Amino acid sequence: MGVQHDAKRNNKKAVWAASAVTGGNTPQGGNVTNGKWDSSYELKAVLILSCAFGLVGLDRFILPPLFPAMMKDLNVNYQDLGTFVGALGVCWGVSAIFIGSLSDRVGRRNMLVPAVVLFSLLSGLSGMVTGFLSLVLIRGVMGIAEGAVAPTGVAVAVEASHPTRRGMNNGIFQCTISLFGSGFGPILATQLLLFTTWRSVFWIVGLPGLIVALIMWFVIREPSDLAARRGADAAAKRAPLSELFKHRNVPLAMVTLLCAMTGIFVLSAMMPNYLVDYLKLTGPQMGFVTSAIGFGGALGQLGLLTVSDYIGRRPATVASFIIAAVFLWVFIHTGASSLGMLFGLLFVAAMFNFGALAILAGPIPAEAAPVGLIASAAGLVIGAGEIFGGGIAPVVAGGIAQHVGLQYTLYFALGGQIVGLVLALFLQETAPRRAKTASGGIVSELDRVPEAGGP
Repeated sequence: MGVQHDAKRNNKKAVWAASAVTGGNTPQGGNVTNGKWDSSYELKAVLILSCAFGLVGLDRFILPPLFPAMMKDLNVNYQDLGTFVGALGVCWGVSAIFIGSLSDRVGRRNMLVPAVVLFSLLSGLSGMVTGFLSLVLIRGVMGIAEGAVAPTGVAVAVEASHPTRRGMNNGIFQCTISLFGSGFGPILATQLLLFTTWRSVFWIVGLPGLIVALIMWFVIREPSDLAARRGADAAAKRAPLSELFKHRNVPLAMVTLLCAMTGIFVLSAMMPNYLVDYLKLTGPQMGFVTSAIGFGGALGQLGLLTVSDYIGRRPATVASFIIAAVFLWVFIHTGASSLGMLFGLLFVAAMFNFGALAILAGPIPAEAAPVGLIASAAGLVIGAGEIFGGGIAPVVAGGIAQHVGLQYTLYFALGGQIVGLVLALFLQETAPRRAKTASGGIVSELDRVPEAGGP
């Protein structure tokens, strides 16, 4: 009897472990080898994804700090800057929606590796443009390539991560886009401009992606490979795409994320010119203050996603919007007398704005996804956010800067955070540690545990 009891107890543990990974009977990612969690693959996958997403950020956000130097050569203005940033964002969004779904069907490597190669080459080609049209076209195609990385990367990070580390690993993966792009990017750009031209800078930041793509090909596993390793049915049937909208968090995250992205991308696009043309800072001073967006954002994406594993996705998102809005309002009313004050205020505002963005783009859609549709859900949410928050919002901000005043673009970003706060109040809780106890919480497909004696 004792042996039978122990066997039944161990079987329940095995069922729970498989369920936590697969969402019940159907493979939903996971990373189990011979009954043990493959922590080595988890570490390698998150590391290479982080490098790739960091280069996505660097190649994307290197444009605004270079733009003051590009304006005269290309005969472009603030409105054009908004268009350049917006074109990439819109194309990123459309790409994320369709390629997220595609990667659920044709595989992760087949999407990630070509995308990294393509955006790396296009980053270099940005340095060879001769005018407005050529730069819009290159940045648009670049957005298509980069848009493939975001939802597919979220899916790989979720599949490789132990359920209790899902938020933290998504935070590590996502924080590199702000750390490299908005943190190191402005400093690197302004310092390289002391020695070379803006055209050469685009090639310098683009080429490392080719090395990362090669390594990625040998590291990243496909969901079917993971399923085979744990003896599961790799050909399990996926839920139809229409199931995506049955969880309230999917459509709600789409509109809430575009508010978070409005704050981030308007600040990232307009901050360099705001500091140089409105506050009259020098180029190196601008690079220092603007880097607060990236360094604060990186800490927010890593820290707040990890915190959300413990306190829940909804309270972490709501608190992030509140704090970001308060600190941005104070930043708007702070002059150029203290660079340290400007840096500190922008650091905190970006930290919590990026934190809200990361939660909405990563674990919330992943935990709302039906079986087999993690990348589809992430792509839909990220795509909607990018098209409007990362695409249309910078174009609107460019028009505000050109026709109303550069300083009023920051109020536009602030408005996005306030609307996002209101919407975030209606999210359902899905964090594994909180879903069963929080008011209105719902256990996600990723974490649903079959009843004892079930299959």
